[in-house]
Amino acid sequence: MTPDGQPAIRVTAMPADTNANGDIFGGWLMSQMDMGAGLVAARLAHGRVATVAMDGMQFHQPVGVGDEVSVYCEVTKVGRSSITIATEAWRRHRFEEVQQKVTEAVFTFVAIDDAGRPRPVNQE
Repeated sequence: MTPDGQPAIRVTAMPADTNANGDIFGGWLMSQMDMGAGLVAARLAHGRVATVAMDGMQFHQPVGVGDEVSVYCEVTKVGRSSITIATEAWRRHRFEEVQQKVTEAVFTFVAIDDAGRPRPVNQE
């Protein structure tokens, strides 16, 4: 199985992103997914967005130092001020071509104005 489309973000896992056992922190991976989905949401909303929810995640594969992590996003719902995005993280060992899905989650964002109040999503 391979992901569809182009990644919203691609990054290399580095030693500073590991726990004491040398494994990449789950929180680091979650933050990469939030950043990728946030980029997609901000582009769709034509402005600021804030993460308001994320469903639970299960980790299917470990991510190692030097692995390339790609975050793929698909907008699944647009409300008056909210955007729901299905998000997957995939890993690829730096010397291989095969990708493996690491985890997935659904992120919900709300479009906000400069004062941090919800505003309509400006779809054009």
